[in-house]
Amino acid sequence: MPEKSQVLFDNYQPEPNAFAGKTILITGAAGGLGSAIAKNAASLGAELVLLDHNQNKLNQIHDEIETEYGKQPGLYPLDMRGADIDDYQQLAVTIEDTFNGLHGLVHCAATLGQICPLDHLDAKAWQETFTTNLHAPILLTRSLLPLMRTSANGSIVFTTDNKTTAYWGAYGISKASIEAAMKIIADELDTTDQPNNSIKLTCNAINPGPMRTNLRSSAYPGEDPNSVSTPEEKVAAYLYLLSDAGRAINGEHIELALESAHLECT
Repeated sequence: MPEKSQVLFDNYQPEPNAFAGKTILITGAAGGLGSAIAKNAASLGAELVLLDHNQNKLNQIHDEIETEYGKQPGLYPLDMRGADIDDYQQLAVTIEDTFNGLHGLVHCAATLGQICPLDHLDAKAWQETFTTNLHAPILLTRSLLPLMRTSANGSIVFTTDNKTTAYWGAYGISKASIEAAMKIIADELDTTDQPNNSIKLTCNAINPGPMRTNLRSSAYPGEDPNSVSTPEEKVAAYLYLLSDAGRAINGEHIELALESAHLECT
């Protein structure tokens, strides 16, 4: 087991407009975590591309960001369960034609699937869960990598979870697989020594821990939602990795501590 290191972020105070000139794509942007990251990134001057299957919620987030921060994020309605490589290639072309490169890619889209014994899993539910949680983010990343390589100081952030115990099925397996994919991508990116031990494009994974989201309430319907953190309390770690301050962090699986404000990298 590698020695753990801690990266303080509770005192991370980004400069006003720290993300000015940066374009960030967020999947699952209509969900609790995705929308929280989007609003905070907008407050720092980022240009946003918000991807989700829920058009109505995307419109709502667009209006909230425009009203509060004066930004008009780009909306990209897409159901990742049915998308294919051509859809992701078209998205890459659209971003390249519309924005000044792509500097951040945050994967928040996820589906719970079935919580049940493996031999009770429905085959279609298994396939849809893997498509959303694993295949789609990898294929999307593949399509966007050429554009991100040409953008200065880029960051790819996957959202993962530690559910490798009984009954978590496709959700647990797909989230474990994302961590392996992150390690491979990060190792492929870390090819050149840069000043200050930083690299041009980084890739990391964050396990945000329990959050007050619709996905969690589906998994734990009897839980008091006030007993877990809000998505807003998890945003700082994502902002840190997306910022220039996070350039030296690559290939890390980051567990957000529940009671202390630091990143624990393994």
